[in-house]
Order: sequence, then C-alpha cells, then structure tokens
Amino acid sequence: MTGSTTDQLGFTTDQLGWAPWLTPPAEHELTEAHREALVDASRAASPYFRLLARDPDILHARTKTDNDIFYNTKGGLPRPERELAATATSRRNGCVFCASVHARFAAHYSKRPDDVRRLLDEGVAAPQEGRWRAVIDASVALAATPSEFGAEHIEALRAAGLDDLAISDTIHAAAFFNWANRLMLSLGEPTSDRKAH
Repeated sequence: MTGSTTDQLGFTTDQLGWAPWLTPPAEHELTEAHREALVDASRAASPYFRLLARDPDILHARTKTDNDIFYNTKGGLPRPERELAATATSRRNGCVFCASVHARFAAHYSKRPDDVRRLLDEGVAAPQEGRWRAVIDASVALAATPSEFGAEHIEALRAAGLDDLAISDTIHAAAFFNWANRLMLSLGEPTSDRKAH
C-alpha cells in the first residue's frame, strides 16, 4: 500500500504496534471459548489475537503450534536459531512487525545483536557465518516457495552441524512464519504506537 505505515517503518528491533484493517472484538466481548483459544490470557490485549479469536478452533491450534515450535527446545535447534529462522523469513516476506519481534528474541538469545541488525538492515543476503548462513538460506528458500527448498539446503544445514531434529525445527520455524507473515500482512499493518498490538 503506497503511503502506508509499513512504507514508513523500516526493519527494526524496536517494539512496534499493529493496527488491524478489520475491527476485532473488544476485550469485554470475548467469550470463554475465545479466551481459551488465546491460550495465554495476556493476548486478549492484542487486536491481532482478538481478530484471530473470531475462529477460536483455528486460533487455538495456531497458538499451540507456535508455542511448540518456539518454546519446546529440549532438543533440536537452539532457541536463538529458531528465532533467526523466523526473522529471516519475516525479513524476506516484508513483515516488519514479525521481523521486529523475532529479531529481538534472536539478538537476546544469541547475544549477537550486530549479526541480527545486519540481517534487518542489509537483507537476507547480508554476510553471515556458516551456521547462521545455512539457517537463513533454508528459511528464505522456503519463504519464496517450498519448491525452492532442496537437497542443497539440507546438505548445508548438515555441514553446519545440524542433526535431523534441528533441520526439522528450522523447517517448522520458517514454514510457520511464512504462513504467519502472510496472515498478518493481509489483516493489518505495523505502527510505531506500541499500544496498538
């Protein structure tokens, strides 16, 4: 959208708001089914999650999937690189809001804010070290179209030291955010107002 807030906001690790183009239910209008679908009660403050609560079953499944991909880190890919996959996917897809959230997490958990900043500032082709390069390249290929992701990406991830479970986690994090970006981008836009999220 020409002249939209998205055009004015650059990729950042700052906290952003998000404004829906459709009116979500107000917090006081949420039913018990809506609140259960949110999984986390604090999400009732978010217009994005209230909008998704219009279909409680799908929101509940979406949130459980999201939580399992990013918070179930007993094995497989470490949390910083799961967040990196989400950040790279969001950067490639132009989802400023999602990139800001996951870039903050990637920088925090990895203690590599300069590398995250370079990804945001210069894009997905910016120089990165081997393991991060492999995760970014695989994520971006999946974001472009699943058919772009191939054996060469698996080989690069293996060469970077990822086992089968870590490769699966990379694919799940990137695929989930490829879908999540498109959903968020079709329903609203980021704002500089942190209260609108």
